[in-house]
Amino acid sequence: MSHKSAQRALFDSALALLAAIAAIAMFLPPMVLATTSSVPRTVATGLAIALAMPLHWVFLGIAARRLGRSVAGWVGLSVLLFPVGSAAALILLAWGMTEPGPDAPAAAR
Repeated sequence: MSHKSAQRALFDSALALLAAIAAIAMFLPPMVLATTSSVPRTVATGLAIALAMPLHWVFLGIAARRLGRSVAGWVGLSVLLFPVGSAAALILLAWGMTEPGPDAPAAAR
């Protein structure tokens, strides 16, 4: 697959990760009173978390597959070490796009 399609999947994964982290931050001490005092806001925030996290993992798996990497390994890293592992997986996969693969011409290596 082309790196452009993998880059698009990584961008979408990063966007979903940011949405999930923003929604999770709504339950941290500075915002927890405002979030939990309103039932619609609590439900909306919970739905945002419930949708953004799986979307992040799905897009991360798509990017890993398009780059020829192990989908289970990268998604497992992201799930087990969330959110730091998710950010690390995004960074490492993005760096992996810049390295020439084993089938690249000798001049590119």
